[in-house]
Amino acid sequence: MVLTTDNAVLLLNKSVGWTSNQALQKIKHLLQAKKAGHTGSLDPFATGLLPVCLGKATKIAQKLIDADKTYIAHIYFGASTTTGDPEGTWTSQNQPVPAKQEVMHTLDHFLGYSQQIPPMYSAIKFQGQPLY
Repeated sequence: MVLTTDNAVLLLNKSVGWTSNQALQKIKHLLQAKKAGHTGSLDPFATGLLPVCLGKATKIAQKLIDADKTYIAHIYFGASTTTGDPEGTWTSQNQPVPAKQEVMHTLDHFLGYSQQIPPMYSAIKFQGQPLY
């Protein structure tokens, strides 16, 4: 069997330190793929499965972007950073940890569909300029 980039979805376990686009460009270069795209961004500090569509498979990328996903996160209660992620400078830490019942009650508000508002320190652009 010959490996081809004409119509394939590569499942990449992205490691810390790489942006999704850096990983995509590396794969594209290594496989000499003419057409490639990833199916959603993972922050450089995030690890996990990053489906990469190659060739004609890029036509299904939007379906993969819209598909259900599951995330696992480590939460530090009472801590915050200037960027809202681990890469920022700590602005507060060691605040009292809320009671389990309070945490469970708060989590109930996140069930179902919601509209996510990206942090101002993100790769999202407004009028052609990155928000950060």
